[in-house]
Amino acid sequence: MMIDTHCHLCKEDYNNVDEIIEHMEDNYMIAAGVDDKTNKEVLELCKKYYNIYGAIGIHPNEVKDSKEEELNFIEKHINDNKIMAIGEIGLDYHYGIEEKELQKQYFKKQLDMARKYRKAVVIHSRDSIEDTYQIMKEYKDVKMTLHCYSGSVEMAKKFLELNVYFGIGGVVTFKNNRILKEVVKMLPLSRILLETDSPYLTPEPYRGTKNEPKNVLLVAEEIAKIKNITLEEVLKITTENAICQFDLPLVI
Repeated sequence: MMIDTHCHLCKEDYNNVDEIIEHMEDNYMIAAGVDDKTNKEVLELCKKYYNIYGAIGIHPNEVKDSKEEELNFIEKHINDNKIMAIGEIGLDYHYGIEEKELQKQYFKKQLDMARKYRKAVVIHSRDSIEDTYQIMKEYKDVKMTLHCYSGSVEMAKKFLELNVYFGIGGVVTFKNNRILKEVVKMLPLSRILLETDSPYLTPEPYRGTKNEPKNVLLVAEEIAKIKNITLEEVLKITTENAICQFDLPLVI
């Protein structure tokens, strides 16, 4: 069994989502929302497909256009049957540096919600790793996953002390990404989750094309290579990690 713990499968992402999901066969996916529109689509995907679970949240790049009722919508549906996490949330200063304080407010509000309802969170951090860390330090009791980790080995060690899981995706297959390969080599396998971030960040050898969840196998193969272990071990342990982190009602 494979679990893609972070992918986007909404209408703006694919015009053939049924085919994309079929390619995963009997493997599982956690589809993530980023705003009110995609959160509602995630709920529909969860109802339609047995092998899709969901995470709903307000992405940091969406906070400037967000309204309080969108947070209320997340809270209303956070205990829906197949909604396993709040996400994708976090900080992104690459484009949204002028909204720093608003991003922090939304991040903390959604972390507070996760704490209240005992839900996991999926965290996006881009050009904001230190501020992300400082906020996460306040929520060590919350199950936190750093989606698409892109920080240093040193920062990864600090996050490990917070009992964080690390989402590793297609970027790890890029030949020039030595830092992420070093991070994966250092991390215990018990703290790694497989993801694709589909339709983005397609792994080698398909880089440049639209990504999809089935490519999570390529990520697993690269992790096995880096850590000099079998693919079977990577799939087994990362699947167990995902089931534990997101309280998925699955049996291996």
